[in-house]
Amino acid sequence: MAAGLAACLIKMTMKTNLLRAVILGLLFCVPAAAQLSRFDTAVAESSARVLTIELDSKMMNRKMPYRVVLPVNYDAKEKNGLRYPVVYLLHGLTGHFDNWTTRTGLVDYSSRWEMILVTPEGENGWYTDNHSKADEKYESYIIKELIPEIDRRFRTLDRRDHRAIAGLSMGGFGALKFGLKYPDMFAVAGSFSGAIGAAAITEKQFPGAIGKSVAEIFGPEGSEVRKANDPFDIIRRATPEKIKSFPFLYLDCGTGDFLFQNNREFVALLLEKKVPHEFRQLPGAHDWSYWDGQVREFLELAGAHISPPATSR
Repeated sequence: MAAGLAACLIKMTMKTNLLRAVILGLLFCVPAAAQLSRFDTAVAESSARVLTIELDSKMMNRKMPYRVVLPVNYDAKEKNGLRYPVVYLLHGLTGHFDNWTTRTGLVDYSSRWEMILVTPEGENGWYTDNHSKADEKYESYIIKELIPEIDRRFRTLDRRDHRAIAGLSMGGFGALKFGLKYPDMFAVAGSFSGAIGAAAITEKQFPGAIGKSVAEIFGPEGSEVRKANDPFDIIRRATPEKIKSFPFLYLDCGTGDFLFQNNREFVALLLEKKVPHEFRQLPGAHDWSYWDGQVREFLELAGAHISPPATSR
C-alpha cells in the first residue's frame, strides 16, 4: 500500500501539496506507544491528582475513557468552593487519551496553573461525527456529553471565558474546528503541528485504505460534512461579524515538520481574513519532543487568555 501511495504522490501537482503532507504524516508518524519517554512515571510522582474515568456514552454506544488532571490542592480548596477553568487536550492519529500524561511532562507542568486539564479519547475518528457509522459521533460526544460531564462532576467554571481546547496533529485539526464551530464554548483554540487540511482528502486523489477511511468519516468530495468540518472552508465563508465571535487561535509548527506548509497556508488565510491569532514557527519535527515543549507554552498562553479560578460561576 505504501509503495502504491508513494507513486501516486509523486504525480501530484502543487495544488495538492497540502493533502500530500497530511497523507505522508499518516503513513510515517510513529505511534505514541512505540516511543520511549522519560515522562512515564510523571503521573505517580506529581503532586497533582490524576484520574482515569469512563463515560458511558450514548453518542458512541460504548464506554469512552478520559483522563483528568486536577490542580494541586484541589481537594483542600473544596471547603471554600473554589471553581476552576478547564483546558481540553486532544491526542493525534494512532494515539490515545493517556498520551498527554505519559508522553509529556504535562502533569508536572500543571502544578503552575490553577486549571483542570482533560484529555479525551478520540481514537482515529478525526474528532468528527462519522458520515457512515452511527456509533462514531466523536464531535457530538465531546461537545454534548463529555464537556457537560466534566462541568457536572468537577468544580469547573462552565462559561466560555473559562474554557480552552488544543491538540496535536489530528487533535490540532479537531481543536481548531471545535473552536470555529462552537465559538460560544471556547475562549482559546490551539493547534500544535495540526493536520488542518484533513477534511479535503478524497479517495479519488488518494486511492487505498487511507483515502477510503477518510472518505468514510467525511463523506464524498464536496459533501456538507466536509464543508462543515474544514477549518479552511469555515474561515473562507466567515463574515466579519462571525470572525468577531471566534476564539483566539493559537498555532505552532516545527520547521522540519511535514505539515509546516499546511500550517503556513492556513495562517495566510487567517491574515487575509483578519482573524486574531498567534503563529509560532520553531525548530522541530512531528514528534513528542516538540509537543512536550509546546504544551507547556500553551498552558501559559491559556492562563493569560482564560479567566482565573473563582468562588462562583
